[in-house]
Amino acid sequence: MPRISRRGLAAFIAIWSLMSGRAFAADALKEIHIDWATYNPVSMVLKQKGLLEKEFAKDGISIVWVQSAGSNKALEFLNAGSIDFGSTAGSAALVARINGNPIKSIYVYSRPEWTALVTGKDSKIATVADLKGKRVAVTRGTDPHIFLVRALLGAGLSEKDITPVLLQHADGKTALIRGDVDAWAGLDPMMAQAEVEDGARLFFRDPAANTWGILNVREQFLKDHPDVVRRVLATYEEARKYSVANYDDLKKTFIAVTKLPDNVVDKQLKERTDLSYNRIGAPQRESILAAGLALQQAGVIDAKTDVKAALDGLIDDQVPLPTN
Repeated sequence: MPRISRRGLAAFIAIWSLMSGRAFAADALKEIHIDWATYNPVSMVLKQKGLLEKEFAKDGISIVWVQSAGSNKALEFLNAGSIDFGSTAGSAALVARINGNPIKSIYVYSRPEWTALVTGKDSKIATVADLKGKRVAVTRGTDPHIFLVRALLGAGLSEKDITPVLLQHADGKTALIRGDVDAWAGLDPMMAQAEVEDGARLFFRDPAANTWGILNVREQFLKDHPDVVRRVLATYEEARKYSVANYDDLKKTFIAVTKLPDNVVDKQLKERTDLSYNRIGAPQRESILAAGLALQQAGVIDAKTDVKAALDGLIDDQVPLPTN
């Protein structure tokens, strides 16, 4: 029998320990923590139909659902390890990654126009320039916040020219309707509700500046459980395809959760939500990169940051999806 050097033996033990640790991590998985959100309709169908529960029942793995009220909350949960998968806007995920949140973006759940700048029905605000000196409700760390920053930049303004009122999305809508703020960086379905029920006006829209709905996973979870991630995405894809093919069921699920009326839900789902995408490709990369560069120009991202490299570090497009 050939002799093994001490160095070779040490290397073998290290590799064996690493492989055993990963196998143990996979074997020890008992729960998958995943979010659902009203800005991610596919997640609501996934939850309502119990598809993940069915997929992992044979493994003895249970599914723990957590509601995200915005990208900022999903990113907080991911960073804390309280969820394994979280729904965000692509731009919000990029900023979080730059700020040290160890996540990977792995899937597209929608192409939305979920944000715009909103004011009250009797307001004299008509342009972004009119926001100078005004109180604007906004949720930091979300696509509406990034949308607001980019809109201000395009009008030759910055956040220093307004008074940001930091509220979660639903509270921002309430503040606008009450007249506590002059404008709001809105998010559907609250934005659609304000538009339909309260006559709120979307005075600045730019669909191209709405970055994609992206599903993210904790980087460590992806390393420890790559096959689980693959199966989660395959199940997500099943729910997305079902949602596209069965609008009435999608709408019924949405109404059951949100208690919103038909016309509000139709405005969000029919007019401002496209569920026909799944893979993170060139269009998604270009959209998120453009947002990142704009934020860098606005001073939100440090000038020394290599935004493209950060985006490359964020996206993992190697997890396979079903082809049929």
